Amino acid sequence: MVNINLEKVNAEAPYTLEPVPYDSLFYSLTTDYGVNYTLGFMPNELLPGIDAYEFIISNVNNRKSPRDLKLRQTILSLLYEFFCQPEAVLIYLCETGDNRQGYRSRLFESWFHASSRQRGFAYFSADIMDEEGTMNYVALVVRIDHPRFSWIATRFSEAVQLFRKKPE
Repeated sequence: MVNINLEKVNAEAPYTLEPVPYDSLFYSLTTDYGVNYTLGFMPNELLPGIDAYEFIISNVNNRKSPRDLKLRQTILSLLYEFFCQPEAVLIYLCETGDNRQGYRSRLFESWFHASSRQRGFAYFSADIMDEEGTMNYVALVVRIDHPRFSWIATRFSEAVQLFRKKPE
């Protein structure tokens, strides 16, 4: 089970995260632009035998958000606290409801790669078209010192290939 030290995150983050009462791994915040976000971690079964978590970013009030460096830093602070656990594995799937998943994928990847602390991590990403023709984007982030790093990278690659296969 993932353990998040919210006091530590809030000491580093420009926005204050508040715990969401119904889920111990979800947090809410409101930006300077009035955008309400819920951020959190949900167990994911993409890699059987690994405690992987899907990272969720939800714009609760569906307001447009300009590029907000404070939001980026808050999200990165939360993610780095998540990765204080040496065996943490993160999966990021981009929401497809408004056809902006490509933008979300590029933004998340740029945030990750722009961070000064990203050197200890591997970032794997893939795009997968579903049967309706919608492009889906997924990323896996794992510490390079994870004891099962090679196994995780291989399983992620195999899962992506499986999802890319067209049903016969």
